[in-house]
Amino acid sequence: MVMIASLLACATTTTGIFIISKYKKIGLKYVNYFMFFAAGVLISVSFIHIVPKSFEMSKAAPIALLAGFLLLYLIDELIRGHTGAASKRSLGIIATLGIGLHSFIDGIIYSVTFSVNILTGVVAAIGMVLHEFPEGIITFLLLIKGGFKKIKSTWYAFLAAAISTPLGALISYPFISTLKGPILGFMLALSAGVLIYVGASRLLPEAEKEHKKYSLLALAAGILIAILIILSKA
Repeated sequence: MVMIASLLACATTTTGIFIISKYKKIGLKYVNYFMFFAAGVLISVSFIHIVPKSFEMSKAAPIALLAGFLLLYLIDELIRGHTGAASKRSLGIIATLGIGLHSFIDGIIYSVTFSVNILTGVVAAIGMVLHEFPEGIITFLLLIKGGFKKIKSTWYAFLAAAISTPLGALISYPFISTLKGPILGFMLALSAGVLIYVGASRLLPEAEKEHKKYSLLALAAGILIAILIILSKA
């Protein structure tokens, strides 16, 4: 059941990547809306669900939250210092790294929820799969906007956002007992720090450079979807 759920998530993300790669021009035209939408989802899910949950599970979660945020900041600065097209290139790389880490931890979460019972796993899987399709689209578009070619963007998006989920499930499942409680809480908080940095420090500032008419609506839609995802897991 764990592998079925994680492979379904992988297939859903891959479908999003495949569709947007076929309609790249339309995607680039509306990429700012996708970035506002993604920021709304990532920031909301982090603050409303992942952070409180991680704090319940681990006393070290606040340190992990800060560590995740600072880790991505330092990686971002390193990439900016070693690339010519600093802002564009680093946006694609940093966003992909953040989404990749989150997708990997999604796989771990599948292992944990299904280890509780089938019903808990299925409910969690439904909520998590809901965000996989737009996640694939967003990852691809951010890589394209970062200056990567179509083929590389497709493969990098697949590796970061799609295949990382079943990989996380496969690696974590044999050691699931050690990932309960404080260790999982620490990892969840680390993931939240990463996602907050991606959403608040990279996506929103980059999207705000172009003042699109319905930007706030896209942000609001992202927040609403995040709330629906969280409610579906409750």
